[in-house]
Amino acid sequence: MAAPKLKMRLGDLLVHEHIITNEQLLQALTSQKQTGRKLGDTLIELNHLSERQLLQFLAQQLDVPFLDISQHKISPNVASLLPEVHARRLRALIIEDRSDSVLLGMSDPADLSGLDQLERMLAPKRIELAVVLESQIFDAFDSLYRRTAEIESFASQLEEEYEESSSFNLESTLLDEGGDATVGKLLQSVFEDAVQMRASDIHIEPEEHQLRIRQRIDGVLQEKILKENKIASAMVLRLKLMAGLDISEKRIPQDGRFNLDISGHNIDVRMSTMPVQFGESVVMRLLDQSAGLLSLDQTGMPADMVKRVRQQIHRPHGMVLVTGPTGSGKTTTLYAALSELNEASKKIITVEDPVEYRLPRINQVQVNTKIDLTFSRILRTALRQDPDIMMVGEMRDQETVEIGLRGAITGHLVLSTLHTNDAITSALRLIDMGAAGFLVGSALRAVVAQRLVRRICEFCPIEYPAEEQELFWLTSLGGEQARSVKFMHGKGCQSCQYTGYKGRVGVFELLEMTEAMMMALKRNDSEAFSKSAKESPNFIPLAKAAFDYAVQGVTTVEEVLRLVETIDII
Repeated sequence: MAAPKLKMRLGDLLVHEHIITNEQLLQALTSQKQTGRKLGDTLIELNHLSERQLLQFLAQQLDVPFLDISQHKISPNVASLLPEVHARRLRALIIEDRSDSVLLGMSDPADLSGLDQLERMLAPKRIELAVVLESQIFDAFDSLYRRTAEIESFASQLEEEYEESSSFNLESTLLDEGGDATVGKLLQSVFEDAVQMRASDIHIEPEEHQLRIRQRIDGVLQEKILKENKIASAMVLRLKLMAGLDISEKRIPQDGRFNLDISGHNIDVRMSTMPVQFGESVVMRLLDQSAGLLSLDQTGMPADMVKRVRQQIHRPHGMVLVTGPTGSGKTTTLYAALSELNEASKKIITVEDPVEYRLPRINQVQVNTKIDLTFSRILRTALRQDPDIMMVGEMRDQETVEIGLRGAITGHLVLSTLHTNDAITSALRLIDMGAAGFLVGSALRAVVAQRLVRRICEFCPIEYPAEEQELFWLTSLGGEQARSVKFMHGKGCQSCQYTGYKGRVGVFELLEMTEAMMMALKRNDSEAFSKSAKESPNFIPLAKAAFDYAVQGVTTVEEVLRLVETIDII
């Protein structure tokens, strides 16, 4: 195709069409000289117009269509006609193969040099150009250019190699220099695929006739089955070497960790092995150190709640708990609080198992039960280190709870987590663990309870008529207004891999101790405490917070009811 050309410079055109003002153009040009970025990107960054506005305008000026590719089911085979490295570099994606031509989406259709390169690469096919949102293109890259074929190829190659050598020689083969090249490439592909899909965990599960590899994406497991079940032992052995574990011991569980650099991401991998019927199961938690820590404002808490949490964590003493089940984002919230409190004037000590993120200026201590370096022992020592603030990874036993509570009433701010369903039961749980009621009532200042729910994909939301049974439960949360609300869900598109969900958002409840609550705790009166907590004017339960997200179209009715079931509200 002949490369499309603009009749005027982009900035002058935008001013001429009254999309931006001359002053905004001059501001963008000044900024562009400093950053060297393209004018369009600069205008978007300065909020003078949106990406969609800019690309729709460009499409109109160049007389090419503007496409929403979330409505197109793109085949990975079609996308692979343009190799991934070139697709990402030129921000271009093949949407359809039309025999003698291809429908090509670009986020910068005015990139004439890029178009020339693409024409040479795709010849003899002609290019039919379309303009596509850059965010949609990059989402499509992650879902279309998966490492699936690569993983299957390396798995097949690895099985052939180990069929040639006996299993007796497996360890010596892997330990030989260069002998683990194929298993290394296989694992690299598995990690690259997981990072690309933003997976939080990788599960490797050997079975009798197959190997199951699963990834937890947005809290839900997605699996891939490999028929090469014999390669499981080689993969586990290689992972054990990477984590510094005992490769000769296969009868007992082991835990370890290692670091990887994957596609520019510094990934900290926490690994756990467990003997199962047909070998060893491995679960790896992936922590992206290069992503940086979130601030409290970025956790998803409502603005008024962030303000109240800040007031609590800036108190000179007392205990603040963050509660929820495993995988609910407790650690992220705690680290957000710690990073805000991290000042030169404050001594902060953390007791963790394991240390997940390394923070400057903070004294972080790793629990090691093998040498009796337990939570309680470290906590007793930490109190003698003149701290202002202490963070305890988890309140696991009576001794740790009592030391933490006593620290909180003797001039220290103590932050910690607890595995409970909601904020109200957290205070009572401390008493159940053996702490004296007067101690809990005197020390505890606030409890944050949280969950993660999946977000509706921004590219394919459609109205969802709730069923009568769902409305029955929803009216218990939001009253009769639930029957008039237009709830949404995701239809499923290329961007969300046809799940209807993309990403997760935190749901929070904050319980701040009042005089009545503290007195009830000191009397061990759980009924009075629960009643006072529920009547607190600022207290919004988790279920109601999740319902509000559904009303706003952030999440679905299905996710709300799933959360409600976990906190035993129904």
